[in-house]
Amino acid sequence: MGQNIAHHCGCLCAGQSPRFKLEFDQHVLACVLSCALEEVETGEATATEATGLSRAELRDVLASSFPTFPFKAFALEEMGEPEPDPEEELLRELLLAHALPGDPASARFAKIIARRAMRNDHLWQDLGLFNRTELSRLLAMHFPTLAAGNTQNMKWKKYFYRKLCEAEGFSLCTAPSCRECNDFAGCFGPEEGENRLARIKNGFALD
Repeated sequence: MGQNIAHHCGCLCAGQSPRFKLEFDQHVLACVLSCALEEVETGEATATEATGLSRAELRDVLASSFPTFPFKAFALEEMGEPEPDPEEELLRELLLAHALPGDPASARFAKIIARRAMRNDHLWQDLGLFNRTELSRLLAMHFPTLAAGNTQNMKWKKYFYRKLCEAEGFSLCTAPSCRECNDFAGCFGPEEGENRLARIKNGFALD
């Protein structure tokens, strides 16, 4: 059941179903929810732990954006509320400081991005997006002043942590400038790889 739901969510993201013409926010939510379902199925995390959203917020997302989706796939009644650690809380506060004023979707994405950024892949992969361009679009839409500051196309996680360091008045960088840094590619190199939804799909093909 759970695998079928994750596969269906992946189809929504890819636009494979003509009945679902999702707006971009819905596309991102579908990607994130498919990642959450994968982690729920493998026992890696609950849906609240995977998304950073509360049970009430998850119910609202499902009811408003995916009303035909079965809630029970997320086992909402069996989970606690997400508890951000200090690092995640700092990133969430940074995002909220640049979120669109009065926009609940921006506040919700701040929680989601901060939680998914604690994973180990590129941030666009952590969110289940198709590529970095989609992540840049999401950030420009919901956190425009923050996104606008990344003028040199730094990797988004690196950029976020640079901003957090600047807010605290220090820098983790030891090089006098980016051009003189031996780890330039680590901050500015290409963010390539396979998106998580493709990995899920390939997993189905192997079953």
